[in-house]
Amino acid sequence: MVSIPRRRFVHAGAAASLAVLAGFPALVRAQSSIALRFSSSMLADDNAAHYVWCQRLQANLKAAVGDAIRIDYFPNNQLGKESDVVQQVKVGSVDMMVTGSSIFATISPEIGMLDLGYLFDSYAHAGKALEGPAGTTLNELLQKRSGCTILTWASHFGARSVYTKAPVKSLAEIKGVKLRVLPTPAFIETFKLMGAIPTPIPFGELYMAAQTGVVDGFEHDAATVLASKLNEVVKSCWLTEHLFSPMVVVIGKRGMDKIPASLRPAFLKAVHDATTQQRAIASDKGKAAIEELQRKGMSFFPMAAADRAAVRKEMESRLWADFAKQYPVTAPLFAAVNAARV
Repeated sequence: MVSIPRRRFVHAGAAASLAVLAGFPALVRAQSSIALRFSSSMLADDNAAHYVWCQRLQANLKAAVGDAIRIDYFPNNQLGKESDVVQQVKVGSVDMMVTGSSIFATISPEIGMLDLGYLFDSYAHAGKALEGPAGTTLNELLQKRSGCTILTWASHFGARSVYTKAPVKSLAEIKGVKLRVLPTPAFIETFKLMGAIPTPIPFGELYMAAQTGVVDGFEHDAATVLASKLNEVVKSCWLTEHLFSPMVVVIGKRGMDKIPASLRPAFLKAVHDATTQQRAIASDKGKAAIEELQRKGMSFFPMAAADRAAVRKEMESRLWADFAKQYPVTAPLFAAVNAARV
């Protein structure tokens, strides 16, 4: 048996104790790291608006607070369908989600105003309006109804336009055309007013529906058309740019409560900066998607200024006015959106 002198033994024990104590703060930091479960319906792909935003948030948080807040990203509906995830965010089993604004109209119907055709002229206009009184009021309504908070209004990769098999270049030519639309009243009524035949179909069935003639076309953004290879079943785009659909990032009450008050300013700044960064990328991605679709044989036809002015006037006098009557709190919000035009 090897004998260790008492003095060496005491020194060794003291050194070991100091080593443990030195590592203790790091251990505590590791144990107290906050993990937020973040859901998306899109693929984890550089051409997906959700993923690009999340990447920027993760990088911003890392730079600001190290590992104190971790974002665990679950793409491609891994945590469930969006309608189910909304409920999970409400109860706190999922902390955050990124999505289009439409899904939250199921909780706070006033948010449905953002799906009305020709409400926004551009994503710059949408951003300016939603960072003002309109966005603040819609957020407050959602908070009252669900406890959820809209952290930010970001951008999808380009406006939504009309894609068809046969060329459509005017309001006269859209009459009677069967278009797949999202199954929401705002989308359906928008295209009824334009003279088309709106046909709600799940996105997963769209390719086959267009291929087999169930619909003559659909409305969507160029990046999604490209990513989903929908250019294989349609060859023409009428650049209506009828909807600059905001992308929303929402956190539930339990998710927000996980973030200590001392870290919350850094978290909110990281969110804000991610949106600023993603908006710049979104603009470039939208243009690049159109250029790539053109290379693949898609024809693009700008909407005439007279058609745009006529349909926007019709939307404002009928759809927007009817919506404001149904939900009076939105009347000043429409005025605020108009005042924010850039």
